[in-house]
Amino acid sequence: MQVRALARGVRMSPQKARLVVDAIRGRAAVEALAFLDTSPKAASEVVAKILRSALANAANNFSLNTDGMVVVTATADKGPTLPRRFRPRARGQAGVIEKKTTHITVVVSNDIEPTRRGYKRKPA
Repeated sequence: MQVRALARGVRMSPQKARLVVDAIRGRAAVEALAFLDTSPKAASEVVAKILRSALANAANNFSLNTDGMVVVTATADKGPTLPRRFRPRARGQAGVIEKKTTHITVVVSNDIEPTRRGYKRKPA
């Protein structure tokens, strides 16, 4: 069964969040948490929190065992940009400094075997 958790409007660039999200996709959840706890990237703290939330959703809402969970999909999509202030540019123009936001989604499942690259289904 697939269980998901998401965080919307995280104040972080989607490009920077995708570096971390791409690294955990297809890994076992325990292995992904170990990776995120040791990663120096700022996005790893946010993604680890979302992954822990997905595991808690599986345990509390669906009564699933979280030991064999695998990160099936993990995405970092672009959220709304917040225009904050202006920066002077050439010839009297003004450039807008935008603050980027990200929607991060993590889906875990216990029906799939972990692999190094991607994932594959268990035989039925």
